[in-house]
Amino acid sequence: MAPFVRNLVEKTPALVNAAVTYLKPRLAAFWYYTTVELVPPTPAEIPRAIQSLKKIVSSAQTGSFKQLTVKEALLNGLVATEVSTWFYVREITGKRGIIG
Repeated sequence: MAPFVRNLVEKTPALVNAAVTYLKPRLAAFWYYTTVELVPPTPAEIPRAIQSLKKIVSSAQTGSFKQLTVKEALLNGLVATEVSTWFYVREITGKRGIIG
């Protein structure tokens, strides 16, 4: 057991340095995308979002969504699935449990 612990203690700084070297560019890219993609909407973007929502509602009322290609419909379905999944994940996280 002692040789294992000694070996682990000797290799720990090298492993930590390797992990830092590996993670530094990836965390920088992650941080960049979080600051760009996860910002709240600006006041200029809110009217565009409202227009987009009105367009979706009118599409549902007139039935023009039936003219979508299979690829567009699949992408819309995937986006809706992702949004609903994140909603449920956040609900479970907020309740701190699946049941109740």
